[in-house]
Amino acid sequence: MITKQVIKTCIEDLKEVSKTDFFVVDAQGLLMAATSKDMPNTAQMLELFTSKADSQMIGDIVLFKIKDDEEPVFVLAVRGNQADSYLYGKICVNELTHLLEAYREQFDSTIYFQNLLLDNLLSVDIYNRARKLGIVHNSKRIVYVAEVTREKSVEAMLALKSAFAEEGEYVVSVDDKNIILIHTMGEDEELDNIEELAKCIEDILNTEVMIKTRVAYGALEDDLRLLSQSYKEAKMALDVGAIFYSDKTIMAYDSLGIGRLIYQLPVNLCQIFVKEVFGEEMPEEVDEEVIGTVNTFLDNNFNVSETARQLYIHRNTLGYRIEKLKQSTGLDVREFNDALTFRIALMVNNYVKFMEEREE
Repeated sequence: MITKQVIKTCIEDLKEVSKTDFFVVDAQGLLMAATSKDMPNTAQMLELFTSKADSQMIGDIVLFKIKDDEEPVFVLAVRGNQADSYLYGKICVNELTHLLEAYREQFDSTIYFQNLLLDNLLSVDIYNRARKLGIVHNSKRIVYVAEVTREKSVEAMLALKSAFAEEGEYVVSVDDKNIILIHTMGEDEELDNIEELAKCIEDILNTEVMIKTRVAYGALEDDLRLLSQSYKEAKMALDVGAIFYSDKTIMAYDSLGIGRLIYQLPVNLCQIFVKEVFGEEMPEEVDEEVIGTVNTFLDNNFNVSETARQLYIHRNTLGYRIEKLKQSTGLDVREFNDALTFRIALMVNNYVKFMEEREE
């Protein structure tokens, strides 16, 4: 519903032009806004709600009904020059009616997309409601999810709504930890722009809201019915990114690699696999230093010289760390199969810890 502040701004702007006073009350007789303290008789204003007439003149006051979707929601009282009061009153009614329509459409669209993303709509309702709201059902759309803090969620929502206020852009939320942008692709828009838009969301939240965020997006869909799938993919991408790719702030569902596969495995099977590789507990020798060394070694395709150079250590030190890992786990990461087993085991172990922490 339209706010008191919006109504107040509207009638004050009209008074500045018309030198006429305006008063707005709701169906319960509560004052929404006024341009003067000299309030007309509220009881007389409320009588118009039950009248078949849309306007009425009482002394030097002209009353008007203001309707939202054919239902009267406010009564406007106008006091000024009698010759002009009716004209200015009609202008004010017209302005407030348009504002009510705009706010209702915005509100209804938000509720619609919230229910759509959460699979709370039947297939027939998806298309029927979209048609009523003027939403094209077969446009290409993609869902972005940005991670925010509870304290900054409202501020983040307002910042993104301001930045993406064009037609076809919908900013909603289904909880207080994430802001969702549903982006409608333009006819000439390049696919490369999908990731650029994710970076734009990140920049807005970093600079305007002053929070660090991670942004993920699902697959491009061309039917409203499939948008909930894109949302689920984006949510999964956020989780997978947090578990396996913590250094990245932008995650695309279609580039999650083996992390996506591990994420969908049963936790009990993952726990069994970790125990087979590392035993009941991760060996103390497998610390952050050793893990970082091995990851750099594998990223450099088993190149000892380049790995030592990047880590600023001697080749012998590198060899010592690799040997220490071999003694504690039985895995020699200089061998391809052992290196693959070690890297996957680390990823699976991170996934298990993530799921255990989530359940606490």
